[in-house]
Amino acid sequence: MAHIIILGNGIAGITAARNIRKLSDHQITVISGETDHFFSRTALMYIYMGHMNYEHTKPYEDKFWKMNRIELVRDWISAIDFQEKKLCGDKGLYSYDQLIFALGSQPNKFGWPGEDLKGVQGLYSYQDLKRMEDNTVGIKNAVVVGGGLIGVEMAEMLHSRKINVTYLVRENHFWDIVLPEGEAKMIERHIEEQQIDLRLACELNEIIGDENGKVKAVKTKTGEIIETQFVGLTVGVSPNINWLKKSELNTNKGILVDQFLRTNIDGVYAIGDCAEQRNPKEGRRQIEAVWYTGRIMGETVANTICCTEMTYDPGIWFNSAKFFDIEYQTYGKVSPHQDKNEKHFYWEAEDGKHCVNISYKPDNLKVLGVNTFGIRMRHEVWEKWFKLEKTLPEVIQSLPKANFDPEFFTAFEPEIQASFNHSFPNHQVRTSKPSFFQRLLNAN
Repeated sequence: MAHIIILGNGIAGITAARNIRKLSDHQITVISGETDHFFSRTALMYIYMGHMNYEHTKPYEDKFWKMNRIELVRDWISAIDFQEKKLCGDKGLYSYDQLIFALGSQPNKFGWPGEDLKGVQGLYSYQDLKRMEDNTVGIKNAVVVGGGLIGVEMAEMLHSRKINVTYLVRENHFWDIVLPEGEAKMIERHIEEQQIDLRLACELNEIIGDENGKVKAVKTKTGEIIETQFVGLTVGVSPNINWLKKSELNTNKGILVDQFLRTNIDGVYAIGDCAEQRNPKEGRRQIEAVWYTGRIMGETVANTICCTEMTYDPGIWFNSAKFFDIEYQTYGKVSPHQDKNEKHFYWEAEDGKHCVNISYKPDNLKVLGVNTFGIRMRHEVWEKWFKLEKTLPEVIQSLPKANFDPEFFTAFEPEIQASFNHSFPNHQVRTSKPSFFQRLLNAN
C-alpha cells in the first residue's frame, strides 16, 4: 500500500483523492494551507454578495473525509526533496511514495508601481476573499483592472455593496482576446447598464498610496488620476509554481506533463491549473485553468496510479460564465476574429441581451463552435454535432434540440432560423414552431 500525497485541495486534487479511494486502499493525504476542507472556488463571489455562507460552498460534510480515510492536513509546503521523497512544511516533514501537484493558480501582477499597497489585491483564494472583505469596509470607490471573467465578477461583487466601480480595460473591447466584437459590445452595454464606469482602451500606469501605505488613487497611461480606496487586479492568473522554478522539476509557465499527467520525475504528477501539457490535443491549450479540466485530470491521474495508464482527454472545449445576469456558454472554437478559414453566423435579439454566434468553415459549412448568451444550450447535443461534423444548415434546422429549457423560456429558434434563411438564401431551413407554453411566454 503506497502513501500518496496530494498538494492542493481544489477540484483537481480532491477529485484525484476521491477516485484513488474508489480504486484502491492506498494511504491518501491531502495537504493545503488555504482551507481545512474542499470548497467551491467559483462560489467565492456569492459569499461576498451575501447569497451564501462559506459552509454552503463545501460539497461534502466534514465527516466525509474521515469516513473515506482521506487525511486532511492544513499546512503550507515550502520545500521538496525529490530524492528522499520528503516534503517540508511550516508544521513538519511528510514522506510520500507518490506525489500529485494540484497547486492551482495565483493572480497575475505586472510590476505596476504601488501594486503591493494595502487595498490592492487579486481574487483567487479564500484568503483573497477575506482580504477583500477587510479592504472594502466602508469604502465608496473602487477600481477594477482587467477585462476578463474575474474582473466582471469583482465589479459585480463591489456593485452589490453599492460601491462605485471604475472598470479599466486595456483593450478596445471587453475580453476581446476571446469574444468577437458583436458579443463584446453586447456585454459592454450590459456592464454600463449596471452603472459601472467602464473605461475601454484605458491602461493602468501607477497605483498611488497615502502616507500610511494604503491606496488612494490610480493613474492611467493618459495621466488621469482616479481616486479610489480599493484596486482589484484581475489581469488573469498563472500557475502557482514560483517556489518550484529552481527545483529539478521541469517547468515552463506550469509544471510540464505528458499525456498521462506525469512529470519528468518518477512517481510525481501534476494536475489542474498548475499543469502544462507538453503536447496538448488539437484545439486545446497547454494550460486550461477551468473547473471541468481539473476534474477530468483528477480522474485520469487516479486511474493511472491505481489501474492502467489513462490518457488525459478533455474532449471538446467548453466553458460557461455569467456577466451580471447574462449567462454565457461556449463550445468548440469561436475565434474573436473571422478569417479565410473561419466565418461566423451571428444573431442577436432585439432586447440586446440574447445572442448566438456559430463559427463554421466557409468551404463546406462544417460547424466549428458556438457562443451563446442568455440561451442555455445542451452540452451533449453540441458534442454530438461536432463528432458528426454537422454543417451550419443542419445545426440551425435542429437548434431546438439543443435548447436546455425549451418549455419555460422564450423560444428564439424561429427568429434565429429566419435570420439564417435571410443570410443564406441557398440553404433554407424550416422555421420551428414554438410549443404551447412558449407561445404563451412570447405573447406576454
